[in-house]
Amino acid sequence: MSKTIVVCGFGPGISTAVAEKFGREGFSVALVARRKDKLDEGVKALEAKGIRAAGFQGDLGDPARAAGTIREVRATLGNITAIQWNAYSGQAGDLTTASPEAIRADFDVATSGLIAMVQAALPDLRTADGAAILVTNGGLGKIDPGVDAMCVQWGAMGLGVANAEKAKLVGLLSEKLKGDRVYVGEITVMGSVKGTAFDSGNATIDPAAVAEKFWSLYTSRTDVRAVFAA
Repeated sequence: MSKTIVVCGFGPGISTAVAEKFGREGFSVALVARRKDKLDEGVKALEAKGIRAAGFQGDLGDPARAAGTIREVRATLGNITAIQWNAYSGQAGDLTTASPEAIRADFDVATSGLIAMVQAALPDLRTADGAAILVTNGGLGKIDPGVDAMCVQWGAMGLGVANAEKAKLVGLLSEKLKGDRVYVGEITVMGSVKGTAFDSGNATIDPAAVAEKFWSLYTSRTDVRAVFAA
């Protein structure tokens, strides 16, 4: 039976590496992002490697759009086997001055869109062989005074809270869905990833290595959390 993974927040770095890894392992790949040109390039690159792929344009911070994307993927590539969530927002740099809209945007991308997509995909996930929800998270959500200082210094307070919120969601979904044989796992990346907007030339984390770790979590289906550090 064919398998489909939905890679959310597609772009250079981890999401591209995950799409390639799971595609090589026989998955059809749905790419989800805001920009059509980015999606077109990604689909073309995957198809050149012999991977069945399609792009879906949309705002993952909009729960209705996120749910609608699942319906579109199902109609195009078949039932959903896995969701891989890379989307993030960092609009609320200073939580003492940020607008309600900016704060809401950070939280909606971290959790509201993901929850909506999971709800829409649950009929497929509950019957799929090897169903999974795989989440990329960032180290700024760690509960640690030094990390808190970094969030304030870097103007990433909203992102820090959103990452912590996302980590809690992973644990809750894992507990709720384990009876349905839906694996939920998270990798927290502690550092800059090569080839991304955060790479100023000294990034040390290889996205392909992170993708291999996601595959290891997916196949072993035991550990809920892993940390990938430089």
